[in-house]
Amino acid sequence: MIKTLCTALLLLLAGCSQPKPQLNVFVWSEYLDPAVIAEFEKQFNCRVVLDYYEDPESMMAKLVAGGDSLYDVVFPSNSNLPALANRGVLAPLRRDRIPNLANIDPGFTNAPFDPGNRFGAPYQWGTTGIYARAGKDKGLDESWALVFDSAANSRKFLLIDDPRSCVGAALKYRGHSLNTADPRQLAEAMEILARAKERCLGFEGSVGARNRVLSRSADLAIAYSVDAVRGIEEDPGTRFFIPKEGGEIWLDCLSIPARAPHPDLAEKFINFMLEPRIAARTAEYNRAATPNAAARGLLDRSMLENPAIYPPADVMRRLEYANDLGTDNRLYEELWTKLKAR
Repeated sequence: MIKTLCTALLLLLAGCSQPKPQLNVFVWSEYLDPAVIAEFEKQFNCRVVLDYYEDPESMMAKLVAGGDSLYDVVFPSNSNLPALANRGVLAPLRRDRIPNLANIDPGFTNAPFDPGNRFGAPYQWGTTGIYARAGKDKGLDESWALVFDSAANSRKFLLIDDPRSCVGAALKYRGHSLNTADPRQLAEAMEILARAKERCLGFEGSVGARNRVLSRSADLAIAYSVDAVRGIEEDPGTRFFIPKEGGEIWLDCLSIPARAPHPDLAEKFINFMLEPRIAARTAEYNRAATPNAAARGLLDRSMLENPAIYPPADVMRRLEYANDLGTDNRLYEELWTKLKAR
């Protein structure tokens, strides 16, 4: 009897000493609700470890350099998901293990950068525009000129430290597509950005830009809508708008690296994040637009009617995705390198 009890106790202690499964997530800072992560950990008896990046280039560089064996879930966007997939860094999603993909709005299920959501589950979308302290630009057009025309703006401003978004803003200012491969148009954008660099406070990630506008060390900045909306809620004396010339729409996705150490748990995480209740909570936390059709009905009406989150139809018509340009990506990489070195 004593031997049996001792054996049972040893087995129990051995079971208790087993470490919990670990999910390693590589994500933008401030992009996951801690309460949602805690709920996932409890439901699946696991531990989630978060590692952060502040710009897409850092994420790309780390994954390509071997990070695809370190992380289980990453958050690529429309502009870099194809490049990662083409390099074999991302694993195709096993749709039968992620049934909540059925909740995605049809408008996001067959995007040209990832037809059929083969490599990415749409997570959240938003826009890139200008976040500014209200009132200082009263009477002026909502234009990219506030950044790129010295006659329209003598105030302190920041350029976003994201090549496609920053170069795209200059291209839109001149009436060009933010996916152009025309050398003349890109040279024009380069000169516009070089002049802006001479006058600006520097390059800053979107979160940092928001914080500097909030602290009044900058008057305006190019920023992502999710960060701007949070800033507006913290300080109603700030605002966000898409310039009249047009701007960028972006879509972030949930993806699994090709050599993820825990792909089964990663699939459970993605499916969990696509549950309508969780997707709605996440959208509210990030103040982002959700591509999850089943989640939209759970959102507060104030979010659905906020033009900074869900732009009206006339603004949507002026927006473009920054597409993966294949070999022409180097044109933007070279431009960005020259701009930073100038």
